[in-house]
Amino acid sequence: MGTPISLDLADDLPAERSHELAEDVFGWLREVDARFSTYREDSEVRRFDRGELLLSEASADLRLVLERCADLWGSTDGFFDAYATGGLDPSGYVKGWAAQVASDRLLAAGAGNHCLNAGGDVRVRGLSSSGRPWRVGVRHPWDPHATCLVVTGTDLAVATSGVYERGHHVRDPRRGAPARGLRSVTVVGPDLGVADAYATAAVAMGVAGIGWLDRLPGYRHAVITEDGRCLHSAHLPLGE
Repeated sequence: MGTPISLDLADDLPAERSHELAEDVFGWLREVDARFSTYREDSEVRRFDRGELLLSEASADLRLVLERCADLWGSTDGFFDAYATGGLDPSGYVKGWAAQVASDRLLAAGAGNHCLNAGGDVRVRGLSSSGRPWRVGVRHPWDPHATCLVVTGTDLAVATSGVYERGHHVRDPRRGAPARGLRSVTVVGPDLGVADAYATAAVAMGVAGIGWLDRLPGYRHAVITEDGRCLHSAHLPLGE
C-alpha cells in the first residue's frame, strides 16, 4: 500500500504462535495491496476501472469496498469520493478497512492485546506490554520529529489525514481543486476504515469540516488548521 506497516503483539504467546499471527496479518495486507493498488496495472481495482472486469466478476472484497465507498459518499454529502481524481481510487477507505479486518482477525485468534499501525492509521486493542492502555501519538503537522497530541485507550481506531507529507493531495470534489484550510485531521472511533474515510472527507471540506466532525455520532476528532489552530472534541481520550 506504499506505506510502512508495524505490528506490536503484546500478549504473552509462544514465539512460534506470534510469528504465525504476524504472518497472517502481513499476508492479508499483501493480498489487499495486490487487489486494490492503484499503481499496479494488473490489480483488480485497476482492471475494474478500465472496464476489463464486470462487477459480477469482481471479488467479494472489491464488491464490499465499492458498496462501503458508495455509503460513505452519501453520508459525507459527496466529500468522500472514490472517483475524486477522475478514476476509481478507494485508497481513502481501503487502508483503514484492511487494518481493521486484520485487527479483527487477531482478536478472533486470541490476540486481544495488539497495536497495528498502517502508515499512521492505528488500531489498538487491550493493553500494551507494559500493562497500560496504548498511547497513540499524532504527528505534528510542521515537525516530523514531534507529536502534537497523544490519544490513549484500550479499544480505539485512530486515523489521520493531512497535507504535510504529500501536499494538498486531497481534492474538494465540488470545486475539482485541492482542498484548503485544514492541515491535519485525526478521527477516533470504533472502526478504522470509517475513521479513515471521515478524516479524508473532513480535509476535503476545508474549515467547514470542523463543524461536520462535531456532529458525527460515535466518533471524536482533533483538527489542526493551516493557520495553526488546534481544535478537538471535548471527550477525546487524550494522554498526558
